[in-house]
Amino acid sequence: MDKFRLIPPQASTSAHQIDWLFIALVAIMLFFLISVFFPITWFAIKYRSGSDANRSNPSHGSNLIEISWTTLPIVLSVALFSWGAVAYYHIERPPPNALQVQIVGKQWMWKLQHAEGKREINELHVPLGQPVALTMTSQDVIHSFFVPAFRVKQDVVPGKYTSEWFKATQLGEYHIFCSQYCGTDHSGMIGRVVVMEPVAYQRWLTAGEGGESIVVSGRRLFLDRGCSGCHAVNSKFHTPLLEGLFDKPVPLSSGEIVKADEQYLRDSILLPGKQIAAGYDNIMPSYAGQLSEEEIMQLIAYLKSIGDKTSP
Repeated sequence: MDKFRLIPPQASTSAHQIDWLFIALVAIMLFFLISVFFPITWFAIKYRSGSDANRSNPSHGSNLIEISWTTLPIVLSVALFSWGAVAYYHIERPPPNALQVQIVGKQWMWKLQHAEGKREINELHVPLGQPVALTMTSQDVIHSFFVPAFRVKQDVVPGKYTSEWFKATQLGEYHIFCSQYCGTDHSGMIGRVVVMEPVAYQRWLTAGEGGESIVVSGRRLFLDRGCSGCHAVNSKFHTPLLEGLFDKPVPLSSGEIVKADEQYLRDSILLPGKQIAAGYDNIMPSYAGQLSEEEIMQLIAYLKSIGDKTSP
């Protein structure tokens, strides 16, 4: 495990750009701190009451100084905003080939599941040099998934999906913290990321008891919970078909158009009357309280996977 230090190691592809942005912000802050407070201190001492400083020729202003202290902050602000926007765009858009991991935060632990079905608690094993995308939600209160060595931190909110991604660049073990106060044992909600060689990671992934993948678990739930009885081509009910639905625009009865992302699918399962698809009646029952957060994520993983296939 990496030691506690003022500046953690740079162990991901995002770490360098975040650190350089932080260094630039600190440098600009120090520049303005010195350029403002040093003259104030100097003039306060030089022109203090009773000093013999020459006061016979006071300055009446300078257009160069006026233009400079107006223009320079504007230029620096726009430059920092642009730099930060590019960094934010990068860290918020996972590559399409990223490994998928689902995370549920609860007081006071992290429950993680890999797409292949492997489960972990307070640990996350990942391969070196491969992007890993995290889809996260909370079972109770707001948490925050924070890996200092990767420079990634994202709030984990109940009733909502948040995401982040990283690509580890150094082998080793790195701290996971909850950086949002979440109750009595908040300080104990810690874990570790274990970065492994890709070959070792594959051995770890297939070792131990074999479990069904998230998609297979979602398909089983889709059948067991009766979803296939309504959302099928030959169903006697007039319900939306789910094949190829994910990530597509959905017209609503209210006239709005929304995107069928993870949050839309989650709300449709738990709050079916919230966004009713155009041309359909609100006949779907709510599954609130009947499915755990892990089961909801498994169902959504299955709906994402079926693409243009036909539901069973």
